[in-house]
Amino acid sequence: MAISENDLGQLRKCVELAREALDGGDEPFGSILVDHTGTTVFADRNRVKDGDATQHPEFAIARWAVEHLSPEDRARATVYTSGEHCPMCSAAHAWVGLGRIVYATSSAQLSGWLSDWGAPGSPVAPLPITTVAPGIEVDGPARELAETMKDLYAAKFRG
Repeated sequence: MAISENDLGQLRKCVELAREALDGGDEPFGSILVDHTGTTVFADRNRVKDGDATQHPEFAIARWAVEHLSPEDRARATVYTSGEHCPMCSAAHAWVGLGRIVYATSSAQLSGWLSDWGAPGSPVAPLPITTVAPGIEVDGPARELAETMKDLYAAKFRG
């Protein structure tokens, strides 16, 4: 499935959450969980600045979904996120049975930009979601948001 105008609107909300994270001194990542009716039921941003590198919004979504949604509702939900899930978040997404993922920028894009800037890379391999969780429907990146996200990443990671 291609990224629709509705998807882009949801991704723009994620970009704003990423900007909020950056403004709060954190890494610029933001994500939302949308149920099958199109209602945002959970939203969060990165919260790793205090030392817990597992405080990714996608991981928070997985935990929240298990506590609040039936397995059927989880499978019909969509996760929108500013950056492609890391392997930890991809695995959590698959283990709890969440549905489609739509992301603005890919792990490959971020890794390339970090390399270009001479910034340290991730401590885990930048694997595509579909390598970690091959059964998940995934759409991204959204070329319309690449420059905006690159600018947010540069503000945080560029030396």
